[in-house]
Amino acid sequence: MNHPFFGNLRIGPRITLAFLSTIVLLLLVAGISMSALSNVNQALTLVTKDYYVKVRLLNEISDEVDQQARYVRNLVIFDDATQRAQEIKGIEGSRELITGMYAKLTPTVQSDMGKRLLADTQEQRAAYVKDVDAFLSLIRAGQTEEAKGLLANTLRRNQLAYMAAIDKMSDHQQLQMDKASDGADREVKTGFQLIIGIACAAVAVSFVLGWLITRSITRPIGRAVQIAETVAAGDLTSHIEANSKDEVGQLLNALQRMNASLVQIVGNVRTSADSIATGSVQIANGNADLSQRTEEQASNLEETAASMEELTSTVQQNADSARRAHQLASGASAVATQGGSVVGNVVSTMQDIQQSSSRMAEIIGVIDGIAFQTNILALNAAVEAARAGEQGRGFAVVASEVRSLAGRSAEAAKEIKAMIEASVSRVSTGSDLVAQAGRTMDEVVAQVTQVSTLLSEISAASAEQSSGINQVGDAVQQLDQVTQQNAALVEESAAAADSLKFQAESLSRMVAQFRLPGDTDAGTAGTPTGTARSSSNSRHGALPAPAQRLIGSSGAY
Repeated sequence: MNHPFFGNLRIGPRITLAFLSTIVLLLLVAGISMSALSNVNQALTLVTKDYYVKVRLLNEISDEVDQQARYVRNLVIFDDATQRAQEIKGIEGSRELITGMYAKLTPTVQSDMGKRLLADTQEQRAAYVKDVDAFLSLIRAGQTEEAKGLLANTLRRNQLAYMAAIDKMSDHQQLQMDKASDGADREVKTGFQLIIGIACAAVAVSFVLGWLITRSITRPIGRAVQIAETVAAGDLTSHIEANSKDEVGQLLNALQRMNASLVQIVGNVRTSADSIATGSVQIANGNADLSQRTEEQASNLEETAASMEELTSTVQQNADSARRAHQLASGASAVATQGGSVVGNVVSTMQDIQQSSSRMAEIIGVIDGIAFQTNILALNAAVEAARAGEQGRGFAVVASEVRSLAGRSAEAAKEIKAMIEASVSRVSTGSDLVAQAGRTMDEVVAQVTQVSTLLSEISAASAEQSSGINQVGDAVQQLDQVTQQNAALVEESAAAADSLKFQAESLSRMVAQFRLPGDTDAGTAGTPTGTARSSSNSRHGALPAPAQRLIGSSGAY
């Protein structure tokens, strides 16, 4: 069983707790390491910047004191004033250097012991400097022997005392530096020990927490996997109980709900599978009847398509005849129009003839008037000739002849006038007839034009009718094709319905593999589907051949 603390804690916080524990231990190790490094750094800083500086300055002071001793020795050895002056100058320069070194050294000395040792060196230095000054005074005075005695007795002794004080202080600073170095070594060792100890503790704590957290996660997950494998095997009778509130507990609760849902679903599927099998048999039978009716409809559509083709041919022939009649009517209209134009020309010519006849009648009237006047003149001449007697007989004969000629001219003019009047009358009658013929020809042209227009409209209507019938024929053919396709689809649907029945039986067999609470060991295999199969097989004879072929190969679905 899981620890109650881990059982009520989610997986995320558990892992976070483990990481936080490890991080805290790592921070502790880092803190200790930083503290140890800080102490070591302080010790090393004290060694390098304090004790080492003091020791170095003391060593330099000691070296300068040794150098002064050599200068003092050279003053005793050399007799040349120039050389002695150089040595004295070297002593003075060395004193200035030592004074500067003391100026650097004095502020760095903080301990009481260091201050006492520093005061001792300064005291010894004062005695030594006093002896050196006395020695230099003797050298400047030329008292070399006295200077040698001072050097051998007092100066050398004070020099050694000064050097001893410097060495004592240097040894003290070296001892302090060694102590600081040893302290740094101890800090390093202590830090290593603490780091190793805390690291071991961190490893142990991390291992324990990891083991506890892993155990609190893997055991419930193993239980969940076992339940999932049981469900995958078809056994839905497992009792699932969740004792924790973490994600694994939620998973077990979800598996419990899933198992209950699967129990309900499988039970419903068992019931539905039998209903599907029975319904698929009914669908197959209905599809068979629908296939037969579809085939009959396809046959009727084929006959309709043939009739539409004949009607299309007839309408096409009528359209061709209408086009030819339209062409003939157009030709007749053109001829009638040409005849109307000719008749119009004839009417115009007859009108010209009538006008010429009228003009001739007027001229004949003038001639008749002239003959009448000539006859009167001849008559007057005859009267005058008769009055003249014998002298006028010849003139009377001429007048008689002129009168006779005028009479014949008048008669001829009358006859010509009568003939011209008759001709004018006939020309007028002919002109009226020609005008009437022109109007009649215009009516004929108008009628022929109307006939041509009607034939054109009939031709256009026939063409549209032919196009419409062609479209209807195409639609009927397409409908025939669609009907044939529908027939094939119905056959395929019948085969699919039979396949659906077999799938329902297969589904029943697969669902029967699940064990539900309350099932016997033998299980429920969905036996009603067997009855549905036998009932559907008895109806295969009513299905079309394609559907029977598909049903025969339905095992491949």
